[in-house]
Amino acid sequence: MNRLVILGGGESGVGTAILGKKNGFAVFVSDKGTIQEKYKEVLLHHEIDFEEQQHTESLILNADVVMKSPGIPEKVALIQKLFAKDIPVISEIEFASRYTKATLVGITGSNGKTTTTMLMHHLLKQAGVEVGMAGNIGDSFAQYVAEKDVSNYVLEISSFQLDGIQEFKPHIAMITNITPDHLDRYKYDFDKYVASKFRITMNQNEDDFLIYDADDQAIVAGLKKYQTQAKLVPFSIETELEYGAFLKEDKIITRLNKEEFSMSISKLTLQGKHNVKNTMAATLASQLLNVRSQSIKDSLTNFEGAEHRLENVLKVNGVQFINDSKATNVNATFYALECMEKPTVWIVGGVDKGNDYSDLMPLVREKVKAIVCLGEDNEKLKEVFSNVIDMMIETAGAEEAVKVAYRLSEKGDAVLLSPACASFDLFENYEDRGRQFKEAIRKL
Repeated sequence: MNRLVILGGGESGVGTAILGKKNGFAVFVSDKGTIQEKYKEVLLHHEIDFEEQQHTESLILNADVVMKSPGIPEKVALIQKLFAKDIPVISEIEFASRYTKATLVGITGSNGKTTTTMLMHHLLKQAGVEVGMAGNIGDSFAQYVAEKDVSNYVLEISSFQLDGIQEFKPHIAMITNITPDHLDRYKYDFDKYVASKFRITMNQNEDDFLIYDADDQAIVAGLKKYQTQAKLVPFSIETELEYGAFLKEDKIITRLNKEEFSMSISKLTLQGKHNVKNTMAATLASQLLNVRSQSIKDSLTNFEGAEHRLENVLKVNGVQFINDSKATNVNATFYALECMEKPTVWIVGGVDKGNDYSDLMPLVREKVKAIVCLGEDNEKLKEVFSNVIDMMIETAGAEEAVKVAYRLSEKGDAVLLSPACASFDLFENYEDRGRQFKEAIRKL
């Protein structure tokens, strides 16, 4: 019996354990931290062996295959020992895809992938297509495959998950954009990060499709460097295209085969330049899966966006509070600031992943009236912005940040939480940060 060892007892680990057991593996789950109660119950229910707060090497180095949680870097000594023994170390996406015959849509990118994944799922679901949404969002892909395998999946896939694929092959792959992010995991080498994103198309053939942002220099350069067999389907808001999607006179137009589709961007529920691109990508993918034009148009006008992504929370005495906690990098925050129409009090900070804030300078000058820092170490932020913004205040938690931001704002302003950083210094994750922010607004 083949031995499957799973490192990390979270959503992807437990899902993989269930699928592995169903397919006849002897499964062992090992987590260096504690495993949440809800996951423990599932493992016990399925009679799957596990350990927590340690990695017992003798029980791990005898694996036939290892699935590691995307949060564990490859440089860790244990992973290096597995590599030295030529034991395959794969991601959940790779493992689960081996056990389904479904049509896969794989979506990656530095920003916009969650929104695009949710929108794509919405477009297919509204059209009556049987579809599951998984990967870096929602439920575990492996658990889906184990318990209720469906005929189509829309998968949000991070670069860490792509690092662990071997044969994974989506019918439609999508790269929304590539900007410097997580460089701490790629030895601060942007090229390594780009290479990681392009793994999404490495097993595709000429019957498959790669949808990509033709305005993105890193992607255009990557296409030359990492040859793909897939049919290229570009989208652009800068250039009219013969094939793909583009913007003309405030209309999204797509040209695939003979048909031309067009829709005014004023009718979209998702506003902002970056969301026009996300909409183009999801529309193209839906058309490639034969969803009718009318169905796409209806769905684009009734889609509700992702939580913690430019989410309008409440208006308090004429001040609009906006939760963009999911903005964990500079590029995401750039999009958020670009969307701001009102004078803005900006709440920013957290764990800096090697951020370069200079890109934000023109937007901050134009739109931001005060900055509220929300992190344990705000030195870099102060260094960059203190010359431009007179009012910068440091806070140590969501409640304090909201109170201070409210004090600094007046009727007609916006308070924007868009941290440009990871959340692990003061919060469990970006969702926890967003929830605490919303809670604090309700208490004002």
